[in-house]
Amino acid sequence: QVQLVESGGGSVQAGGSLRLSCAASGYTRYCMAWFRQAPGKEREGVAYIDYAGTTAYADSVKGRFTISKDNAKNTLSLQMNSLKPEDTAMYYCAAAGLPYCIYSSSYEWKSWGQGTQVTVSS
Repeated sequence: QVQLVESGGGSVQAGGSLRLSCAASGYTRYCMAWFRQAPGKEREGVAYIDYAGTTAYADSVKGRFTISKDNAKNTLSLQMNSLKPEDTAMYYCAAAGLPYCIYSSSYEWKSWGQGTQVTVSS
């Protein structure tokens, strides 16, 4: 079981930047990802990174967000640039039970953080 703790959320104006971090403990050689959920909307996968470092992004954030991980520090990060009001949501980091990523919405991710709020004002 992987324990995950997010930090770095906050409020920013449109066009600004934020960096989210996720501290992981336990076995961490899994695909990891950032998800977000806005009020009244379904949770969506935002960015993924597998154990080899291969990344994937939702179309809505491609070119603006960058996912990375520091294996030595067991830390997952999400650099968010050119933020838009529609990026406002609770952001969660998650760990899969596999070293590679499965992008299906039906896949059950094994571990979740408590979430960190990101608010972007226009």
